[in-house]
Amino acid sequence: MGKHARQTGKSAYAAAGSGAVRARPLPLRSTVRLRRPVDIWHKPALSAVAALAIPDLTLFFLGRLDLILYTSAGAMCALYAHGLPYAARARTLLWVVLGMVASLGIALTAASLTTSTALLVVFASLLAAAHKMVCDATRIGPPANVILTFITASAFFVPQRLGQVPLHMAVALGAGGLAWLVCMAPALIRPQGPERIAVARALEAAAGLLRTADRGFGGAEGTSGAEGAGGAPRGEAPTGEEPAAAAQARHATAAAVNAAWHTLFLVPVHTPARAAARAGLERLLVRAESVLGHDGRSAAGEAGRLGAWARELRSGRPLPRVALSAVQAEELVGVAEEAREPWRPAPGRPRGVRAVLARLAPGSPLLPIGARVAAGCVLAGWVSMGIGVGHPYWAVVTAASIYQANTTLSWQRALQRTLGNLLGLLLYTALLPLTHLGELAMVGLALAFQLGAEACITRNYWLGSVCVTPMALLLTEFGGRLPAGTLIADRWIDTVVGAVVGLACCVVITNRRAAHRIEVALGQVAAAETAASRLLAASTAPGADGARESGGAHEAGRARGTDRDQEIRWARDRLAAGLVELREAVDVAAGEWWQHALPEERIARAEQQGHRTLAGLVRRRPVPVPAA
Repeated sequence: MGKHARQTGKSAYAAAGSGAVRARPLPLRSTVRLRRPVDIWHKPALSAVAALAIPDLTLFFLGRLDLILYTSAGAMCALYAHGLPYAARARTLLWVVLGMVASLGIALTAASLTTSTALLVVFASLLAAAHKMVCDATRIGPPANVILTFITASAFFVPQRLGQVPLHMAVALGAGGLAWLVCMAPALIRPQGPERIAVARALEAAAGLLRTADRGFGGAEGTSGAEGAGGAPRGEAPTGEEPAAAAQARHATAAAVNAAWHTLFLVPVHTPARAAARAGLERLLVRAESVLGHDGRSAAGEAGRLGAWARELRSGRPLPRVALSAVQAEELVGVAEEAREPWRPAPGRPRGVRAVLARLAPGSPLLPIGARVAAGCVLAGWVSMGIGVGHPYWAVVTAASIYQANTTLSWQRALQRTLGNLLGLLLYTALLPLTHLGELAMVGLALAFQLGAEACITRNYWLGSVCVTPMALLLTEFGGRLPAGTLIADRWIDTVVGAVVGLACCVVITNRRAAHRIEVALGQVAAAETAASRLLAASTAPGADGARESGGAHEAGRARGTDRDQEIRWARDRLAAGLVELREAVDVAAGEWWQHALPEERIARAEQQGHRTLAGLVRRRPVPVPAA
């Protein structure tokens, strides 16, 4: 989220209270800009290559490369769940493999029962919409629905007999089982790797927040009297507001800390050694979380320590010892002891399957996105058929792949997909002589393209598409050779058709529920902040901790204190999750090109007060409410 162009200076949506509907411009400049690669890009890349290489080479030696689509269906599941601890990864990958095999079974069964291309396009489009909504509801993360749709849309148009379906599904399931083993194998070497990386990200985000706040306070002192657009001296935020860079860093830190806590909560503690390891990570995370209560004073030394600890976590060295000053000990020891207790989810928050169903309930903002995918894919496939292209599923996959959280991101993805596919076709054309060396050379090229795609796609989607396009063409070639000119022309036409038609449907079917999601998120943050403030006031009231009680009264006081600590932990969880949800809802709604003006002042007040209260929960002290 947040990739759309942001307004600077005076708000472009100042008429938030007027209810006016405005058309927002779609950005161009940031579409092809390269980013830093994701820190763990090599993990899914190497896992996918290993999971693909073993069955592909086996099929080569058996002379059955015609089955490579089915082994690829299972092997591609190795791209998922690399950010989860191994216990949770095992469960998630199992669901991904079962979902992939079930989707493949639906596609193959439909292909065996009908030869109507128009009807198969409809089935493929409906399944693509289901993939999009379920992946968004489960928040499975990259590559989300793209791989599922790519494999199953292709399978709808593979010549198939009903009696072949069980065997092909069994092949896919076997490859999926191998992918599961490949993704779980690193647990034998670094069993705490995922949670260490999650805590390292939180430490790095906290260090970034400290550096940003330090620069902001330092820069404000030397500013001139010239006023910026907001009426405050240039370089300063208006009174009571946080500088934009510091606010963004604070949001990033809160999100990283919240994600790390939930990662740690997924780690089972069955042995004293595992309990000690998790406790050490929790203590580091408490230190990172304490930065949310930073008061703006210079903290370059603390930022350096947090960054150094993050590097030690990533390197696999023993957990660093966290030395606490007297003030930090007063603020953090209680929180650290809370974190060591078994965690229970906050009451009223659905989890697991119930949470997924709640996100797909009537009125969900995911429903318009599903409608976009279904309509765009159907129309793209039919237009491709009308033009006479022999591979309409490419148009379906292109349309499905461009749909993101909002119109702005979908526009960017459409441009990136088109550019990447064009360059990928040029690359495939240049490498055509290598494909004539034999099937083993084609397998090697496909594996190299898979590795290149994962290495590049986190820098920018168009760069990854340069490798994805020739890999997809090679998979097509294993099923049956086609003239290179026809194959390249069909792919280019389908890419343009899928991008144009899909984007048109995205613009026509606007997500009006995005603004409603903001209102719901504002209500959740307000309720969580009010409850947290009451808990803070109660926890610091005289005699609240029962420390001076004795005998039975002392035990009762300890029990009340434990319950209050659990409530504070729940309050932190609810408030942090609410702030993350609010920021995500704002970013989604702000990227819709035709939307009511956003209530920016209410959003800013809710986020500022929410983060202030969250800092108070970290400190375990009451938070003063600013005067109106």
